[in-house]
Amino acid sequence: MDWIGARRKYLTRPVFAWANKALPSMSDTEREALEAGDVWLEAELFTGNPDWQQLLDTPRPQLSAEEQAFMDGPVEELCGMIDDWKITWEDGDLPAEAWDFIRQNRFFGMIIPKKYGGLEFSAFAHSEVIRKISSRSATAAVTVMVPNSLGPGELLLQFGTEEQREYWLPKLARGEEIPCFGLTSPEAGSDAASMIDSGVICRDRFNGEEVLGIRLNWRKRYITLAPVATVLGLAFKLRDPDRLLGDTEDYGITVALVPTDLPGVTVGRRHLPSFQMFQNGPVEGEDVFIPLDHVIGGKEQAGQGWKMLMSALAAGRGISLPSLSAAAAAFSARTSGAYARVREQFNLPVGKFEGVQARLGQIAGTAYLLDAARRLTCAGLDGGRKLAVISAIMKAQATNRMRQAVNDAMDIHAGKAVIDGPSNYLGNLYRAVPVGITVEGANILTRNLIIFGQGAIRSHPHLLKEMQALEEEDRETALEKFDGAFWHHVGHGFKTLGRAWARNWTGGLFAPAPKAGKASRRYRQLSRRAASFALTADFALLTLGGALKRKEMLSARLGDILSELYLLSAALKRWEDEGRKSEDLPLLDWCMADGLATIDRSFAEVFANLPNRFFAAIARFVIQPLEAGRRGPKDRLTMQCAELLLAPSETRDRLTSGLYLGRGEDAVATLEEAFALSVLTERARETMRKAGIDEPETAVANGDITNEEAAQISNYRAVLARVVAVDDFAPAELSLHATPTNEEPRPVRAANA
Repeated sequence: MDWIGARRKYLTRPVFAWANKALPSMSDTEREALEAGDVWLEAELFTGNPDWQQLLDTPRPQLSAEEQAFMDGPVEELCGMIDDWKITWEDGDLPAEAWDFIRQNRFFGMIIPKKYGGLEFSAFAHSEVIRKISSRSATAAVTVMVPNSLGPGELLLQFGTEEQREYWLPKLARGEEIPCFGLTSPEAGSDAASMIDSGVICRDRFNGEEVLGIRLNWRKRYITLAPVATVLGLAFKLRDPDRLLGDTEDYGITVALVPTDLPGVTVGRRHLPSFQMFQNGPVEGEDVFIPLDHVIGGKEQAGQGWKMLMSALAAGRGISLPSLSAAAAAFSARTSGAYARVREQFNLPVGKFEGVQARLGQIAGTAYLLDAARRLTCAGLDGGRKLAVISAIMKAQATNRMRQAVNDAMDIHAGKAVIDGPSNYLGNLYRAVPVGITVEGANILTRNLIIFGQGAIRSHPHLLKEMQALEEEDRETALEKFDGAFWHHVGHGFKTLGRAWARNWTGGLFAPAPKAGKASRRYRQLSRRAASFALTADFALLTLGGALKRKEMLSARLGDILSELYLLSAALKRWEDEGRKSEDLPLLDWCMADGLATIDRSFAEVFANLPNRFFAAIARFVIQPLEAGRRGPKDRLTMQCAELLLAPSETRDRLTSGLYLGRGEDAVATLEEAFALSVLTERARETMRKAGIDEPETAVANGDITNEEAAQISNYRAVLARVVAVDDFAPAELSLHATPTNEEPRPVRAANA
């Protein structure tokens, strides 16, 4: 017997028997989810020794001339015709002219190829459009984003037949058909596999002919655009009890297109998600018959719905929601910095108080980090990848950090942001935050189960191969494949242990890093944590096996470490892409300090809660021999970041680029005007303050300031008064313009007509 045979018999076989019991088996839905996505930079992080050159070689996302023209033209114009106060509190919808403009300019066709009449924009352009519209109105942003993310358009592009594409995609691109996608049902929220919505293969008449088709019954809720949709992408469980298609009776989750004007379809009623006025509501169907060719991809794709959904989720998670979140953080940064400069208390701008600066610095760092991650993720998607794990990271992390940024902005603005009215530019954004937290998979579920749970299996260099070997029907073949994967895993584990030990006990001094100027030492700290993460992940998998699925708190902390590693990689990439600007280093350093502290704290919490105390002690000794590590950004660094928001600079403009900043008497435009006048009049106002003079005319008479400066100060005071003012209403103005009714739902085509 040779060495490999002996190893397999005496060493591998007992481990193989243990692994069969310990490692989780894969269900069909889990297998399809894993197969649907691609791995990218997260796989590098899981190795414990990431190749940073792969990150640096990723092309910087940029708009084409056509995409930039669309941003400067139609997107800017759409933002200008939207009044978020009127949408929310008066009309309950986008104005008719905005709907028409969206259709005419093919906003619904950004992902659709030009040969089908769409715009065929890159993922980055798609993201930039959503980001800018989001800075004006969440309602408008959601209206535009949904047809371009999870829904009929994307599913048709990936899985539809050519005949289906040629018929539907031009109509979707032109806005002649308004799509929605029905996934969530009352009985099954995040657990889509538990839906009871059904379809049964049968024969019936359609357009005057008897055809083979599907009899559908469903109840869906939380469906965006459902009240105005003309075509529904529907997920349901398909059965063929009479075996009309073949030998299979239960096909499983299937996706089909259902025109909403068919008999039995009920649409029209609306939900009010956190009082956001984007069209959202329930959709139901009773004994609705569709031909078999309405199944996306035709009958060959019957039962393939779960794979379709997992593949298509990348756009919603990776583009739309991170774009909205990044916009919210950048908008919070720009408005909070401007307001904190012009708003004075005790003869001092409130932005000079350290308590306010603590919030401003955090907002600035968050805005820098989120936009960096948004750009890097778009670059990955534009490279043709379906980033399942990274998209989950982005969804959960971006929306959670959006919440923190908006909360901080609300605290800085205080009463200005609490009193609703046309001059409050934060209130509606604040109310919209929980929607992003909840949709596309609630953040609790995403953080606890998906990021590390799916990431470990999909991105670990050896784990998936081991699991696939265990599922081989022939036991000897399974043992042979497992033997190869397992011993490679063992070798990887020892290398990771050595790397983690060396890098942590030297403070990362000799950890690998690319030649990246002042950022090189920051890469070393990420290399150090990546090795620690790979070692800790292996220890958790080794000691818990399949039970790790049920240890959600541990899984969440490991997911947090992976998330921070990806986000910090994105921040380093952004600094590189933007030309290594030294003036932007405070933002990068704040992100690094905050992220590394989160990583170190998460490690400490994993070690404190890992059930196997022996391995927990080893991991702590190797990774954190003395203490839990970093403690976050220093006060001076946070104050530096805050100061970047309080004065005009190229850094401030880069940080908040691509936002819609209003026009005319708009509240944001007024704030921008006040900020500019504050800078312009600062010297003259300081002169008056030192002289103890309050009126500009007196200062002119004394020769302290010029007539021009006096006029500028008077103008500044008038604009400032509009900025700090809040709205009030007569009691009659607060009566509801419309009240809920029990009016029967009606078909949307009839309603639109």
